[in-house]
Amino acid sequence: MALTFRQLEIFERIAATGSVTRASEALLLTQSAVSMALTQLEQLSSTPLFERAGRRLLLNDSGRLLLKEARDILQAVKRTEQRLQGDGHPLVGELLIGGSTTIGNYLLPALLGGFAREFPQTRVELRVGNTQQIADWLGAGELDIAFVEGPCHHRGLVAVHWRDDELVVVAGPGHPWAGKGRVTAAQLASAPWIMRESGSGTREIFEGAMDRAGIGYQIALELGHTEAIKTGVAAGLGVSCLSRVAVQRELAHGELVEVKSPLTLNRALTLLKRRESHCTPLLAAFLQVSGGTWSASP
Repeated sequence: MALTFRQLEIFERIAATGSVTRASEALLLTQSAVSMALTQLEQLSSTPLFERAGRRLLLNDSGRLLLKEARDILQAVKRTEQRLQGDGHPLVGELLIGGSTTIGNYLLPALLGGFAREFPQTRVELRVGNTQQIADWLGAGELDIAFVEGPCHHRGLVAVHWRDDELVVVAGPGHPWAGKGRVTAAQLASAPWIMRESGSGTREIFEGAMDRAGIGYQIALELGHTEAIKTGVAAGLGVSCLSRVAVQRELAHGELVEVKSPLTLNRALTLLKRRESHCTPLLAAFLQVSGGTWSASP
């Protein structure tokens, strides 16, 4: 029995979802067809590829080794399909887009929706993480392109300016700062801050602004999601520094209050690509919709 492209495609979806059921739904196949393909692949490998934990399938060491090779093959075939597309034919294919937390949750969803409406025969998968995670995934070939809000320190990637953003200091409506026009450096230094984890672009910009201003700070709570931070700030547990994009609804409804400070909190949002990657027709179409550019300005 020979290995088939379809078996690798099914294996990759099972690995990504941890479930035969969800893999079958994603691939529009029956569960029995997906189960059979997995059985055939494990017979070819002469060893199980997953550990069974109840209904969930977890990759073992053999499975992880195969997954890397399978994704390389699937991406190579996808690139070949895209290159073979001639002028006048509708765009088809799949894009794997990464977005750091603020961008992935507050900016990219609307762009992806617009792209899907304009190019209905394409599929875009969005993966969200902090800036460091996104850079690592892109560098490892798990994404086609990425958008991040923090500085990129990955040597194999190129950062291109995408758009500008601004961070704002926010407090809850009942916080003592809510009635002040502006807070001082001393007040910033003594405040309990609720911030994202290390590796977050927002956290790195905040720390850089505080360091440049010569202001010490204490992180009272470290939370992995912006929505959790906003809830904590609104409840009076501390103050935070977040993207204006992420808090514009809460500011408009009075659930959070913007606090003026001596900090400089402007930043650039960037598009990341691998240094030697090629801009396919599908990627070019997405960049046009998103307002991005493939080449850095000279």
